[in-house]
Amino acid sequence: MRSIRPPFAARRGRSARRRTSPVLAAVGLTAALALTATACNSGDDKASGEPTASAAQSGDDKIKIPDDIKNKLKQHGIDIDKWKNGAWKNWNKDDWLREADDFVNPIIKGLWDPDRMRGADDPDKNKGVDDNDLSGDQGVTDPEPAPVTAQAVKTAYHANVPEAGKVFFDSPEGTMVCSATVVEDPAHPGKSNLVWTAGHCVHAGKKGGWYRNIAFVPSYNDSGKPAAQMEKATRQEVAPYGVWWSDWAQTSDQWIEQGGSTGGQGAPYDFAVLHVTPEKGSDGKSLEETVGSALPVNFNAPAVPKVSSITATGYPAAAPFDGQKLFQCTDKPGRLSVAQSDPTMYRIGCTMTGGSSGGGWVATGSDGKPALVSNTSIGPVKFGWLAGPRLGDVAKGVYDSVSKKFAGQ
Repeated sequence: MRSIRPPFAARRGRSARRRTSPVLAAVGLTAALALTATACNSGDDKASGEPTASAAQSGDDKIKIPDDIKNKLKQHGIDIDKWKNGAWKNWNKDDWLREADDFVNPIIKGLWDPDRMRGADDPDKNKGVDDNDLSGDQGVTDPEPAPVTAQAVKTAYHANVPEAGKVFFDSPEGTMVCSATVVEDPAHPGKSNLVWTAGHCVHAGKKGGWYRNIAFVPSYNDSGKPAAQMEKATRQEVAPYGVWWSDWAQTSDQWIEQGGSTGGQGAPYDFAVLHVTPEKGSDGKSLEETVGSALPVNFNAPAVPKVSSITATGYPAAAPFDGQKLFQCTDKPGRLSVAQSDPTMYRIGCTMTGGSSGGGWVATGSDGKPALVSNTSIGPVKFGWLAGPRLGDVAKGVYDSVSKKFAGQ
């Protein structure tokens, strides 16, 4: 089966090819280095195996990058000045970082302007999972669910689903987008900077590496403006709660080893956790404090037959949607097995399309409160259902690892 891919705007002179899918399990090392698209300002940086101190700011309002951080980046072949001036666009396979500890994601201030965010689209129109590829144990695959029409979330989005947002990133195919969710951080109660999304939204899988310029925008287009009005929207209207760059990323080893652009390989492990930092100052407030909410993650959700309903949220971008508005589907989940050796996935009827990848799946827990239990991973050629991984020990390991990395910060 083929995964629902993040939407993208093809670069001039480039044809759109399928986005690589699942993700590399690893702990990601990120440089949260503030660069400016037009000037030379640079800021906070996380570039070693452990989070590092922020870059210092001099009296002339220029950011000075510590020599140890510059040297660490150079070990990864990254020259700061060249990177900010466009070297990040070099996707030569020999230079494309893919290992767990190779994640480098320097902040380029102003890169994600309204036009660039609006232009992120879906490269996988008319592509998806072929039913003939469902070659797993059919004994744990339930009948295909009836399509559930996606419903537009009422505005303001922040008043109804404050944890939801978009993840933007660059890949060899162009500028792309997924959906994502603010989740709680056990190391920082009430002050989380963690974001949950799909693995294939941060890493290309077994034949590729880490994507670049990964940033999260909570409550994107909060007022739900139509596409025509978004053409003249200000950055404040597009990103009312700011742009938050990923300074750390991790996904499952299974996604790294198995994830692909076609088929369902790695899909049961297609999840990732980001730690983010604001592009601009947030007055010391965390992401959770900024948006006012974060969802707990349930790594011990009931078996599929015991779940009464799941609500999936996302920003679908492939036709008939345009990626500018937030939608939801609610359905009783069924089971989908990709391979006998892999965990059974959740599957629901839903007409959301590409761009909804990575969006959170929420179910009511035993305490009566909502919790994240999955994320959108794959869907069929003719959109009508979505499937997401059931979160277990592997997902908890990824989540705990990212949380612990920043526990002392």
